[in-house]
Amino acid sequence: MKRLDISAETPTGRVRRARKTYRALHEAYPYAHCELDFSSPLQLLVATVLSAQTTDVGVNKVTPVLFARYPDAAALAGADRTELEEILRPTGFYRVKANSVQTLAQALLENFGGEVPGRLKDLVTLPGVGRKTANVVLGNAFGVPGITVDTHFGRLVRRLGWTDETDPVKVEGIIGAMFPRKDWTMLSHVLIFHGRRLCHAKKPACGVCPVAQWCPSYGEGELDATKARKLLKFELAPGAAGAPSGTFAGLD
Repeated sequence: MKRLDISAETPTGRVRRARKTYRALHEAYPYAHCELDFSSPLQLLVATVLSAQTTDVGVNKVTPVLFARYPDAAALAGADRTELEEILRPTGFYRVKANSVQTLAQALLENFGGEVPGRLKDLVTLPGVGRKTANVVLGNAFGVPGITVDTHFGRLVRRLGWTDETDPVKVEGIIGAMFPRKDWTMLSHVLIFHGRRLCHAKKPACGVCPVAQWCPSYGEGELDATKARKLLKFELAPGAAGAPSGTFAGLD
């Protein structure tokens, strides 16, 4: 397969190609979801803050203990700092994160009655909460469509030739304009899934990629299917509803 040449692609053609790519990724990862475990908006908000500089798997190991001990914003705000730090220690930067969580909880108490607001403009007023975190919470805890521009999402939209932009806010706007609003959250999920599992930063598994025909970067990674398959990282966290263990839908 030859690498796709998009040098003469029109804006309309780019949108069509992007949407075909999204549909194919959705077929490959029909179970794509937020990989942080949570049962309330507060839990997801805190878990997202804790996910900085660590994996979702690592956060999921800590949050059951954290939320059992501190089930609401008031409890978090009043937590013993030493105890809180010890719980968060496995996530790394635990002192900074303990301070962030308590500051966040205090702001929720002071400004929103201890509840997580369901609007972007309110969420981004909270300390340590930017658009990425806000969109994670809105899309997954409130069902409000949002685009989550994390490192995987940004890398993939550039590698796929959807945009050359690197500024996350601009990326969010550009990609959002290419897709129906109702698709924004799932678009984020499938791109992040693909980035974590197959389209890695250093060694993408091009030889088994389900969207290779629409990718202008095809060939930057391993092309041999057998070797490429060894690069796949299967389910990274529990809770992938409908996902067969150790497989990718459409790739096996």
